[in-house]
Amino acid sequence: MSTHPPVAIVTGASRGIGQAIALRLARDGHAVAVNYAGHRTGADETVAAITAAGGHAIAVPADVSQADEVAGLFAAARRAFGRIDVVVNSAGIMSLAPLAAGDLAGFDRIVAVNLRGAFLVLSHAAREVADGGRIVALSSSVIAKAFPGYGAYIAAKAGVEGLVRVLANELRGRGITVNAIAPGPVATELFLTGKSEQQITQAVQATPLERLGTPEDIAAAVAFLAGPDGGWINAQVLRANGGFA
Repeated sequence: MSTHPPVAIVTGASRGIGQAIALRLARDGHAVAVNYAGHRTGADETVAAITAAGGHAIAVPADVSQADEVAGLFAAARRAFGRIDVVVNSAGIMSLAPLAAGDLAGFDRIVAVNLRGAFLVLSHAAREVADGGRIVALSSSVIAKAFPGYGAYIAAKAGVEGLVRVLANELRGRGITVNAIAPGPVATELFLTGKSEQQITQAVQATPLERLGTPEDIAAAVAFLAGPDGGWINAQVLRANGGFA
């Protein structure tokens, strides 16, 4: 049996949910490749927190919508740690616009990061994750709500859920699980930016637990799927949302 820690890649891990996932997986014993696109300071802080606690981590820049940069991310993780056991695709963006506005540039950007990015990360994970490993993608519970203005975001996240189910079937025989986590409203910059106090209050009231989720709530769900207790969960979407949807 190998004495080396399992190795995880977490995309979008410089802040918010991705950062919490990286910290939690490190706490659970994983060496972590902390991916970021534009927030280098946050990635460095994540790595510093992991190493200060006795763990192992590196920060790796990569825009998940760019094929060569995703390839570089996986190559950097393998160079640093020798193997890849867990991949969590948490990178994502969100902007809101009604379909009637015809914001094609906004639509293309959301699809590029949230869906094309997921496709690229999952594709590399399928080739590079060790047998018996774990692949987790981030979706969203807003899919079930169909709120006005969320068309592009929902379309991209629905596509992510489709990719997860297909990949789980394609990896038959290798003991690799492929699942999605669909958070509800979580108190992150991504969720809070551009929302009024009334909109935030409505989100809280729509949740039976009467609070927004925390990044740590979602990280705990990812840790379950990435750990030994999640080994029989495959091709599923876990809606970690406090009852929001």
